[in-house]
Amino acid sequence: MHEPRRGSSVLPISARDLLIERGGRQLLCVPQISLGHCNCTMVVGPNGAGKSLLLRTLCGLQQADSGTVSWNGSPPDRSRRHRVGLLLQRPVLLRRSALQNVIFALRLTGPDRHQASQQATAVLQQAGLAAVANTAAHRLSGGEQQRLALARALALRPDMLFMDEATANVDPASTLVIEQQLCNAMQAGLKVVMISHDTGQARRLANDVLLMHNGHVVEHSDRQAFFERTNNPVTRRWLAGELLV
Repeated sequence: MHEPRRGSSVLPISARDLLIERGGRQLLCVPQISLGHCNCTMVVGPNGAGKSLLLRTLCGLQQADSGTVSWNGSPPDRSRRHRVGLLLQRPVLLRRSALQNVIFALRLTGPDRHQASQQATAVLQQAGLAAVANTAAHRLSGGEQQRLALARALALRPDMLFMDEATANVDPASTLVIEQQLCNAMQAGLKVVMISHDTGQARRLANDVLLMHNGHVVEHSDRQAFFERTNNPVTRRWLAGELLV
């Protein structure tokens, strides 16, 4: 079981007047956005729409040319960095065992080695990875690697977890486990913002859906309104399977 979070320190995560340009072309133009008010926001849209750029900017990993990002009313800072997680399509893992990957992350937040080892063992058990705890991370299957990356992120008990196509290259069985891990963590208070091209996943997990196109937020509405009642012509085209260019 995931322990409930106490005293959320970064939510909501919001931004105003974000602008990123390259070569005279706007890659991201977001007048205003606020996330973290619901359990799961799904970010959808065509390739090159600015989805990943938006997530990296909100995480504090990408600097906008202009505009501001706020974590619970103040700018992002290193002291709260572990409260915002980012999970990528290709997991970044240390060349150590699965257990040592989690221990290393936990040690950065304070626990001594014994406490970190105990916590890491429990985290891997919850993720169904106890049997591979001592296996080198790079020798795990793709699905196991992504489950490990998620388990490591959740071990730090972030307030917000951003996921960039984290299940795109994962087998269905691992996707199911990952979604179960997320649901359990969301019940304990985690907020998730997830990029996905899988409309089925959006229908399963999302409370609301954000559609991006050409660097702009085209629509941000609750799941039912987005899929069943939208009046936005771009959203209707995307739902119909048309190519947005």
